[in-house]
Amino acid sequence: MSASLIALALAAQQVVIPFGGGKPVERVRAPIAVSGPAFARACEGKDGWDDPAPPVRIHGNSYYVGTCGISAILIAGREGHILIDSGTEAGAELIAANIRALGFRLSDVTWITHSHEHHDHVGGLARVQQLTGGQIAASVNAAPVLRSGTAAAADPQFGSLPKMAPVAIARTLKDGDTLRLGPIQLTALETPGHTKGALSWWWVSCDGGVCRTLVYADSMSPVSSDTYRFTDHPEVVADFRRSIARVAALECDILLTPHPSASNMSARFAGKAALFDSAGCRTYAAAKTKQLDERLAKEAAGK
Repeated sequence: MSASLIALALAAQQVVIPFGGGKPVERVRAPIAVSGPAFARACEGKDGWDDPAPPVRIHGNSYYVGTCGISAILIAGREGHILIDSGTEAGAELIAANIRALGFRLSDVTWITHSHEHHDHVGGLARVQQLTGGQIAASVNAAPVLRSGTAAAADPQFGSLPKMAPVAIARTLKDGDTLRLGPIQLTALETPGHTKGALSWWWVSCDGGVCRTLVYADSMSPVSSDTYRFTDHPEVVADFRRSIARVAALECDILLTPHPSASNMSARFAGKAALFDSAGCRTYAAAKTKQLDERLAKEAAGK
């Protein structure tokens, strides 16, 4: 093999040969010290679902590959990758571009899953599946929505949500199920409220000997159509309360959320706020409790 071909092969694998020979050292892809501030600059004053953003290595094998306004998380492994959320149909192209920019092959995305079944987070599932060939794993309650492309009638936002391209579901997930791929293991947590099929995710990523627990906590925001009243649906309010309490109780070093702004991710990526925060999930849960209480009080006041 010629020297030029060797150089191209090494670049494709993103490895570095130390001077004097020795074991190849893998180059860190999109290190947060560099890519985090780049993300903040790209997204300053922007929160659009399809505003492009650069990828960021969060910790270990966990990467942010979403847009300025919609998260997508890639957990990468030698035996394949798992992608959480696809963004919108247009956003799916940006997510695919970010995966490629990291040097990963789209065809290595083996599993694709979700936070909750709204078009801003999963409207691009069909496109991502087409680009990657990956299989889709969905919660039991989200699966019918994703198969049909139509929001559930019980969804608080029903009537205000557009149709999505339907997708085939390879696996349905119940509370506590694990999505495994080689050494990667993600635990699915049912956290209904914002939607019936909402999932939060818990996993561990290691960087050398430093391991962190990551939580991708669902939105859990009491948002609805104009005519919907949460006070008329006490079972939904009870779902919210249980889900919020569950997230608050999680071991949680790094909090991630489907909307980056909900957990100050831009500032945390840029080093302007703490990325690692063991109280992050409790703080997030407190904010969601406050939002729910304020919404119920507003309804009680007839506003």
